[in-house]
Amino acid sequence: MAPADSAEWELPRLRSSFIFQDDFSSPEDAANQDLAEFFDVKFYPYNPPGAPPIFAATSKKHAVVCRLTQTADKDANPCEVLQLIRDDSDSANCACCWSRDPVTYDAWLCVAGNDANVKVYNVQQAKLVKTLVGHGGGINDLATSPANPLIIASASDDTTIRIWSLAAAHDKQPCLCILGGESHLYNLLSVSFHDNGRYLLSTGHDQVINMWALPEFPDEHLEVPFVFQYPHFSSSEVHNNLVDCVAFYGDLVLSRACHEDSIVLWRIEGFSSKDPIPGPLEAPTPTDMSKQTRSYFNPAPSPDRPAMFTRLAQFHTPECGVQFFMRFRMFHAPGKHPILAFANAKSKTFFWDFARFGAYREYMADLREAQPAGKLLTGEGAAVQKPSWLTVKRGKKPTAMTTATTTTTMTTTTTAGTTAAAARDFTPSFRSSFAGGVDKDSMVSASPDPENAAATQLGWGRDTLQAWASMYDLSNPVGYVKAHRTLQIEPGFVGRQVGWSPEGEWCVVVGNGNRALVYQRWGKEKGAAAPTA
Repeated sequence: MAPADSAEWELPRLRSSFIFQDDFSSPEDAANQDLAEFFDVKFYPYNPPGAPPIFAATSKKHAVVCRLTQTADKDANPCEVLQLIRDDSDSANCACCWSRDPVTYDAWLCVAGNDANVKVYNVQQAKLVKTLVGHGGGINDLATSPANPLIIASASDDTTIRIWSLAAAHDKQPCLCILGGESHLYNLLSVSFHDNGRYLLSTGHDQVINMWALPEFPDEHLEVPFVFQYPHFSSSEVHNNLVDCVAFYGDLVLSRACHEDSIVLWRIEGFSSKDPIPGPLEAPTPTDMSKQTRSYFNPAPSPDRPAMFTRLAQFHTPECGVQFFMRFRMFHAPGKHPILAFANAKSKTFFWDFARFGAYREYMADLREAQPAGKLLTGEGAAVQKPSWLTVKRGKKPTAMTTATTTTTMTTTTTAGTTAAAARDFTPSFRSSFAGGVDKDSMVSASPDPENAAATQLGWGRDTLQAWASMYDLSNPVGYVKAHRTLQIEPGFVGRQVGWSPEGEWCVVVGNGNRALVYQRWGKEKGAAAPTA
């Protein structure tokens, strides 16, 4: 684990906020500018390390492809528009994901919406490459397999998930698999691959979260897609309302539901991606319709493992109101701190550094050990060094950090640019927040004692310890964990989606008004002393 004051502990700061002004194709479009809204944002994951990151933001009628560049002038806009891809059909798009040409390595952007088709564009040429047809309802989410850039998944209003192949061998039948049957009852909103590409999560309006084990797909043409009727895990008990975002965090799961004001971290008991992958016929069927949860991984709960899933933590996301279709994003990559980000309906963006949970637990344990031995000191000579992000309260209640920002307008009439591409796969891997590798149980930390003798000896009061516990203690799985950083712009912004650059130095949030917020970490050279949060 990185030293508690290294740059790796730095949380994002707002770099710029701007509106993409569309080059409207008709007066009717211009009249609807107030309804303009970005619904999705994804970073291109196949650039070589160190290359300026590229992202696409998708609205109803167009996708904007941009490049972010570090500049010495902190007031300069780091975002450059490379390409505008316009959809002149009657569809309204709301989802995107990336792929690439397997021969030329040109970047492909997949876009989908209410016309039920997935459109694949060559970004360099702004040219439609192919259209994937088959869904019977609008498409609300797209995801690319981390294990294969030519495999994508789509979640539809027709209550099914389709797995598509963009490989030339599957051009005649690009749909490899349909996940449906009685698994979902209403419109789907979110789909997510496991890092290994063999498990898939799906969720939507019916508040059911399903996990599917996928087979090895053949490289040659398929006459008929695989059809799977039942998932290997299914539950309607995690949330009490429609679920609009779900994602893997290693083998754990993060999910969010409308009206609940939290993102829940939980685990499927008995599930390990290291175990053999079950086949479709091993999925449990709903023989007992009264059961709200069924699982292949723990089919018969026992005293040692009484539940089919376990809540681990709830991350507080206040002020979302009646809004839905608001998605979080977790950044996790080898050697980097996992960071969770989410934007609410009141112009606020929240960040949690998962490495801080383990570091906090260890620090509190070290304090308890040092106090009886009389080794407690403050400053450089302390036997136990306090992380700089643990701030001591001086009689004031903690306040959320706010950042005012000016809004600039960015036109999308820019002509096509080129997108760097490389012949390597990007396969993000899970890194535990804690020393010793992936340890699911270590997500729970010991609750701090408000009367901690060590803290009292150092002059820290109950307010300080309670403030720390509200942000860093995970011992209460149903308590709210406050954000480690909250940044706010002027009122009126509703966040829809968060995107992280592959190396974690940039975070982009998009939402209503075709607005994009660009957050940056490590604005100075990496390795420099990090400012405190």
